[in-house]
Amino acid sequence: MASLGLVFNSFSELERVYLDHLMEVLGHDRVWAVGPLVPSPINDQSSPIERGGSSSVLPSDVLSWLDTCEDRTVVYVCFGSQAVLSNKQMEKLALGLEKSGVKFIWCIKESTKGHVEGQYGVIPCGFKDRAAKRGFLIRGWAPQVLILSHRAVGAFLTHCGWNSVLEGIFAGVPMLAWPMGVDQFTNATLLVDQLRVASRACEGAQAVPNSDELSRSLTKVVGKTRDEMVRAMKLRDAALDTIKEESKVPFYTKHHKLTVTRLYPGFPSRQDVSLIPSQ
Repeated sequence: MASLGLVFNSFSELERVYLDHLMEVLGHDRVWAVGPLVPSPINDQSSPIERGGSSSVLPSDVLSWLDTCEDRTVVYVCFGSQAVLSNKQMEKLALGLEKSGVKFIWCIKESTKGHVEGQYGVIPCGFKDRAAKRGFLIRGWAPQVLILSHRAVGAFLTHCGWNSVLEGIFAGVPMLAWPMGVDQFTNATLLVDQLRVASRACEGAQAVPNSDELSRSLTKVVGKTRDEMVRAMKLRDAALDTIKEESKVPFYTKHHKLTVTRLYPGFPSRQDVSLIPSQ
């Protein structure tokens, strides 16, 4: 059994050089980029936005808090569904957030099996009270796409997992990169060095950030006239160009052509995409 080709959740403006390289290496052009495929950010609370499991807050509570903030003044902090920070990392991250003075939403994953109880995911003593006026803490799952799409969010401190990368790009939000494993280091290089829509905050699953340096990065990242912001919005526009409401979008290929049919307005979800051979 052999495959016809390769399909990626990406888009040509994001990774064109790598898609072209794959075609060259494989010796054929059956390499298709069908993304960005991300969940819908529809604000209707009856929509399927609660896709990630249990949470300490309701999506409506998060939106209500964000509605009180000015445009692009909030930093969203989340490291995906797998990474759990050590208490030392938690301490330095909390201190950086506190020193920066920025508003933030911090999604905190609790320790799981394999982590020594009491040594991971513990919020520093007193931090919650001290940051209450400008911070919003979430234990467990967060409605990430809903948060990133809100006008108040101006930056995303991320582990650079691919889903988070695409969701950040589609929201037009500059990023602070803290890759922790596997492909995240390569993704961070793409964001920081090649696309220049992000800057580095830290690197490595065991790395402990310098709170002063992190504070400066957080303060800078919510600036309204930064070059990263302009580039992030341009990349977002390129992503939007590939997703037209109720439209058929061609796969990326030089000679063959397939199309993706978007089955409902807004962001396509993975289960709502069908592949149709072009005529």
